[in-house]
Amino acid sequence: MRTIVYVDGFNLYYGALKGSPWKWLDLEKLCRLLLPRDEIALIRYFTSKVIATRDDPGVSVRQEVYLRALRTLPSVRLHLGSFLSHAVSLPLASDPDRFVRVIKTQEKGTDVSLASHLLTDCFLHRCEAAAIISNDSDLAETVVLARREASVIVGVINPRLESYPSRELSSGAVFIRQLKSRHLIAAQFPRVLRSAWGEIKKPDSW
Repeated sequence: MRTIVYVDGFNLYYGALKGSPWKWLDLEKLCRLLLPRDEIALIRYFTSKVIATRDDPGVSVRQEVYLRALRTLPSVRLHLGSFLSHAVSLPLASDPDRFVRVIKTQEKGTDVSLASHLLTDCFLHRCEAAAIISNDSDLAETVVLARREASVIVGVINPRLESYPSRELSSGAVFIRQLKSRHLIAAQFPRVLRSAWGEIKKPDSW
């Protein structure tokens, strides 16, 4: 079955990769492990460029190295959103009547981009099936519309290793699968990749 996979990058990161030794993840290998009977036509990876912080000044460099690694995979397409930061007033947990000004950073655009590309691919008959690697309930209506209006088989792969799939998201799906640590272990890039632009090395801290 001709399948397109839609990867919610931050949902995958915070559900399975943060704090783990498996961040150097080859998405083509991962999708073949998760969907062994499907013909993976395309993998769309949705994320935003992270911003270096005082606590982690190298985070944006490591992400860029990983994006370079993903660009070596012929079936992967990157779709980049953005982060917006602004000052807001929020109540203290210990005293809700007192407010403090904090910097709030939000990821913008990736969930809308994922939903838009999935529906476009389905309506243009680019796939027979779609698989979403996410546990974001905001995508629930997208799953229902793709099935009902485009007659495409839509499945959900839960990337959160320690939690159940979202009931709202999975209720409209044809199939539900669970990402497991064994999939991540088996789907790692080699430590050093070679591309037309030179070597790409796994970050030392990974």
